[in-house]
Amino acid sequence: MKLPQGSALPHVGCIHADLGVPSWERAGLPTLPGLDGVCCLGVPFPCRRERERCRGWPLPAIIQSQCHAETPECAPRRADPGAREASDSKVLTCAAVWRMPKELEPGSHESPDDSSSPAHTLELLCHLDDTAHGSVACVVWEPTGDGRRVISLADSHILLWDLQESSSQAVLAGSASLEGKGQLKFTSGRWSPHHTCTQVATANDTTIRGWDTRSMSQIYCIENAHGQLVRDLDFNPNKQYYLASCGDDCKVKFWDTRNVTEPVKTLEEHSHWVWSVRYNHSHDQLVLTGSSDSRVILSNMVSISSEPFGHLVDDDDLSDQEERRPEEKSQEPPQDSVIATYEEHEDSVYAVDWSSADPWLFASLSYDGRLVINRVPRALKYHILL
Repeated sequence: MKLPQGSALPHVGCIHADLGVPSWERAGLPTLPGLDGVCCLGVPFPCRRERERCRGWPLPAIIQSQCHAETPECAPRRADPGAREASDSKVLTCAAVWRMPKELEPGSHESPDDSSSPAHTLELLCHLDDTAHGSVACVVWEPTGDGRRVISLADSHILLWDLQESSSQAVLAGSASLEGKGQLKFTSGRWSPHHTCTQVATANDTTIRGWDTRSMSQIYCIENAHGQLVRDLDFNPNKQYYLASCGDDCKVKFWDTRNVTEPVKTLEEHSHWVWSVRYNHSHDQLVLTGSSDSRVILSNMVSISSEPFGHLVDDDDLSDQEERRPEEKSQEPPQDSVIATYEEHEDSVYAVDWSSADPWLFASLSYDGRLVINRVPRALKYHILL
């Protein structure tokens, strides 16, 4: 499947690049094919009352499934593979680990967009048996390593799973719970790629918490991080301690987890709930956000990036021909700004993500099932590279 810039796929709920996996009525694991691989997007189940989120990861894939009862608002809905049964109007969510077909693994000779290739099916390896802890809100792979550790958030519990070598069984290696008044529930989580992957950030209500996976203890807490519900989190891949968050207060905030008394930066470009925020994997000054205002905004947060003054080169390293002119040396550093606003969607944008193969390619997905793929403007791309 190859899509041109800005192309849209209306009313498509599950795009698998001809993987042969059934389309699950506007739910599942949409994938964005790249030159050398794929990246996955998390997608909300479209029932407006529930609006819980499914997430997926390939090789092997983790699928968070939902099961809806036959209520007037939800019917007719079909339970996803691996989902538990539901009663009355209650929504139950669970998670499972699946293996991608070997023909589609990196290094294979078969192309995912080859229409002549036979259909493939996913292999169910095991369930994350966390039903005793409640409904699953989020499942996260360990960013690096051998891919054996997984975090799941179920109601008020954070659970660390260790997958066996065959991935046929998931062993609960550690757990922790939220403590406080009321029915506290996790809404989102993100595993930090820094600190040897020993830190996880979670969101519940308006609070953001950090956890040490070695002791499963809390290491920091940002109370009232947003004025309303926190929807999503993402760590800066190139600058440790920096965390982005977004929420129902229409704001995107950037935090230094060493000092959480106030955010380092705040964006207020959206006019409704902000559902998703993502750092670019390679160029962390590029930040994507998606909102219920049906817009996707690409921002240039250069002041808090890993290269706040651009690509630095020592004068001693420059040859005579490359010697900088005086006006270039005194040039002001670039300022934070909105690069572009994309309005191809006609409904709430629930997920945005960057391609894992092309750092200039990104996708967004809205409630109506429309997937839109865009590129970073060429002028900005060359400004960053040169």
